[in-house]
Amino acid sequence: MDVDGAAVGQIGPGLLVLLAVEPGDTEAEAEKLVDRLLRYRVFEDSAGRMNLSLLDTGGGLLLVPQFTLAADTGKGLRPSFTGAAPPEFGRRLFGHAASHARGVIGERLALGQFGAHMRVSLTNDGPVTFWLQVRATT
Repeated sequence: MDVDGAAVGQIGPGLLVLLAVEPGDTEAEAEKLVDRLLRYRVFEDSAGRMNLSLLDTGGGLLLVPQFTLAADTGKGLRPSFTGAAPPEFGRRLFGHAASHARGVIGERLALGQFGAHMRVSLTNDGPVTFWLQVRATT
């Protein structure tokens, strides 16, 4: 991934996560989402079954802020971004999620740059893409 021609984040085998922050999201939800991402069993075991997590494989996590995932596309011909968190709140919560992930996987974490025009490249090894959402339990 690069910004203005400079590489800002890169991983080998692992997960590319596009992370959107919505206005009602909390730090507890961000932590729960990161924990779920790291333990989500989407990598093949020796029998070819999706049975291993990122923690099991030792892979990398490329975490990319992506407010456009919160777009409302329900009507009209242009997306509305009213469903996305305000920039400062989104930046703070993305940073919290990144800090939580770094505390678990350390240097295997790479980050996109919040608010930047990023060029993200992906080699998808398999036919899997998931949309994960969490709500904190009270």
